[in-house]
Amino acid sequence: MTVDLAQLSQWVGRSEHRIDRVTPVPVTALAATLDRDDPAPRDGDPLPPLWHWLYFLPLTRRSQVGPDGHALRGGFLPPVPLPRRMWAGSRIRFLNPLSVGDAIERVSTIESVDAKQGKSGELVFVVVRHEISAAGVPSIHEWHDIVYRDAPRAGESPPAAKSAPTDPSWRRDVVPDDVLLFRYSALTFNAHRIHYDRRYVADVEGYPGLVVHGPLLATLLIDLLREHRPRADLVAFEFRAVRPVFDIAPFAVCGQPAAEGGAVRLWAQDAAASLAMDATATLR
Repeated sequence: MTVDLAQLSQWVGRSEHRIDRVTPVPVTALAATLDRDDPAPRDGDPLPPLWHWLYFLPLTRRSQVGPDGHALRGGFLPPVPLPRRMWAGSRIRFLNPLSVGDAIERVSTIESVDAKQGKSGELVFVVVRHEISAAGVPSIHEWHDIVYRDAPRAGESPPAAKSAPTDPSWRRDVVPDDVLLFRYSALTFNAHRIHYDRRYVADVEGYPGLVVHGPLLATLLIDLLREHRPRADLVAFEFRAVRPVFDIAPFAVCGQPAAEGGAVRLWAQDAAASLAMDATATLR
């Protein structure tokens, strides 16, 4: 399948505006999903880092949903003709806190569209910049990296695994199950079939099991940081998806603070100790 980069580049600069409110029910629901014993949220309570993903949800009408569960292409996002789409990573700057009860708005802009040839075929990378504010005050700037890939080829081998670090100061083992993946998909209104449809992931995408959401992995990494540094003031967070994690085996989220302080390396690893997600949290 040939990618017409010139045509896709016409989407660069396109933007959309959304408004929402930091309501308490999603906060309570995600806390329950992560098995946190948090008190009931009240107006004015700070929203934990990355929990802004519970808002500005993609409320696509059913008739406008494509075969993979995502919205049909060619609306806000460019109509990339490659069938597989993944959240490849994000770079996030926390400028001012969001609180329960805040009226919030988000301006999203297509910042770039690039194509390259990978070992498994053509790849297209789309970067979306999100600017979130509350009462006109900038709160979060996020650069969301999306990658589109070709369909799997017969006999195609997965990319070589990279070993995860062997010296974590913190580690939490996680057993993914259908309930965890269902709840996170429901909380984020994410209908991408790789997270719940076993026949689809096996027959169409060629995966051995359901895929654990990239943003769920990132949220678990920050939750590990909150457990060990509950008073940490997060300035920035960036992560890169390295290898998919599936629900067929446990995985671990790990952390290693820098010797000088101010930065924490975080990562997720699969049951074979292969690096699945690499991240850095920057603290004040």
